Amino acid sequence: MIQRKKQTRRGRLSEGDVNTSSLRNQWIAKEIPAESKAWLERDSAAFLHQALSTPCLDVLSRCEGSFIEDLQGRRYLDFHGNSVHQVGFANPRVLDAIRRQLDTLPFSPRRFTNVPAIELAEKLGALAPGDLNKVLFAPGGTTAVGMAMKLARVATGRFKTISMWDAFHGASLDSLSVGGESCFRNGIGPLLPGTEHVPPFEPYRCLWDSSGNCRTCGLKCAQYIAYVLEKEGDVSAVIAEPVRCTSVNQPPPGYWKLVREACDRHGALLIFDETAVCLGRTGRMFACEHDGVVPDILVLGKGLGGGVFPLAAIIARKDLDLARDKSLGHYTHEKNPVACAAGLAALEVIETDRLLEKTRARGKAALERLRKMKESHPLIGDVRGIGLLMGLELVKDRKTRAPAHEEAEEVMYRCLSGGLSFKVSQGNILTLTPALTIADQELNQAFEILEQSLELTERNRRPL
Repeated sequence: MIQRKKQTRRGRLSEGDVNTSSLRNQWIAKEIPAESKAWLERDSAAFLHQALSTPCLDVLSRCEGSFIEDLQGRRYLDFHGNSVHQVGFANPRVLDAIRRQLDTLPFSPRRFTNVPAIELAEKLGALAPGDLNKVLFAPGGTTAVGMAMKLARVATGRFKTISMWDAFHGASLDSLSVGGESCFRNGIGPLLPGTEHVPPFEPYRCLWDSSGNCRTCGLKCAQYIAYVLEKEGDVSAVIAEPVRCTSVNQPPPGYWKLVREACDRHGALLIFDETAVCLGRTGRMFACEHDGVVPDILVLGKGLGGGVFPLAAIIARKDLDLARDKSLGHYTHEKNPVACAAGLAALEVIETDRLLEKTRARGKAALERLRKMKESHPLIGDVRGIGLLMGLELVKDRKTRAPAHEEAEEVMYRCLSGGLSFKVSQGNILTLTPALTIADQELNQAFEILEQSLELTERNRRPL
């Protein structure tokens, strides 16, 4: 019998909510009817179990716009969506593009190319900031991160990286090596060598300044990266999210400018992993545009496939096109014409429907409402967000800022009962990422469910 050391509760509370908790079992026992329970049992028997997914919560039958729907027709406003639903679920224009492509060229073998792949690569190169214009596709964000790391090694002749604790860059061995979440790293064994980690920017829980005032500490979090770059001397790349998705943290002003300068000074590349926050989530096509700092390599994913196909990409400077005799990706579906047709349609929807402008406006209004909600609910310690990437950090006490893990989980399940789905990150952060196509009425409905669930949890008078 194989013996495994169990993770601590804190170790399990990182990227998302725990799928084996007693509260989840209680919720399923009460909310899920017999037909769906039977399917969940079959699912559990058929799939290898793993954290954050199998065992599952419910069985879905369809999705559309801002909603997912289970077998019994119960609809959830999906503020999780695995960050793929920028243009909404089952967007008609994306589906039409997929159907048309399926009728002509459903697959493109390696050594051949195709028009949708070329057009999507050209489009991304034209949209990307600065001098980023050379593209390579991959089946997912994790594999794209691996390609970016390999390109950095080729370009610099070095292998070391600097990345951040609590960051998520994927679940493969290379990507979790640069990632910083314990639920992926603990107990896995030797990871990639040379993957150095630094504390992330986290104004609400700053390691450097207990006041949390980023203007008074001199950007010590960024200065520390510069320090490590100098001491190591042979780092290939700094890999980071320009806006941290799971904790919904934005860097303090000037942070990326200082890191960019330090990278240039020490010959390291800057890789921005925008897998979860690209294509309008923050109100800009790319999150790095908010700070005006251009990376050397940009990683995209999630919504690039229009919420249907797995598709990711890296976009690099032309002078980094240095791996002609090596395979950075070499993936079977790296130029899949159907996925690329979906990507082109998704970009067209974002542009023609003016989703960037709408996201900025809706995000501003949503943050105002969440801040007002904080005034009435002591569980809310901090409200933060940019565009339609929003987070509420729940605490037991605003003075001590002790994380409210159990309460966050309870709020989530109360919201699910009311028809709202979202992710709990790092154990106590309610991460809210709706479709960018969401209607104002749907946004209001979601916040009403959230506020009612907070109120019931704070009363803590009645069982689920």
